[in-house]
Amino acid sequence: MKKLLELLEKDYTQTPETLSKLLGRPAEEIAAQIRQLEAEKIIVKYHTIVNWEKAGEDVVSAIITVRITPQREVGFDAIAERIYRFPEVRNLFLLSGAFDLLVMVEGRTMKEVAHFVSTKLATIEGVISTTSHFVLKKYKEEGVIIEDREKDRRLVVTP
Repeated sequence: MKKLLELLEKDYTQTPETLSKLLGRPAEEIAAQIRQLEAEKIIVKYHTIVNWEKAGEDVVSAIITVRITPQREVGFDAIAERIYRFPEVRNLFLLSGAFDLLVMVEGRTMKEVAHFVSTKLATIEGVISTTSHFVLKKYKEEGVIIEDREKDRRLVVTP
């Protein structure tokens, strides 16, 4: 199962037939296992990475660190649930260290993201402080290099 998950995580567009050749198992068995993994929410979602800048669309991303007061009996979970339900929130992580949560948000403009932070995020009861960091450029996302400009730096050898 682990090898199948690794292959799908790297490229989810591979067909059961292709995966069966790589794993040495029947395609029908692979397809059934994928359906089971999806039903059990082990495979949560398939994801496409888009270079919005190249597509001509403006998207502003920000990373917001948040300090919160954990609530009795539910800890950080109740506040995290309120935060992850906002459509602007792309990712939300519980952290160790100086901050409790890391929130990744997207909007059309910096002003839109700032408005989200000031009117929705910072006003939640239990939120002590927020610190916003705007993403200026993405070099690598989800393990994928966005635009590889690295040229072959080897010297040409002639006889």
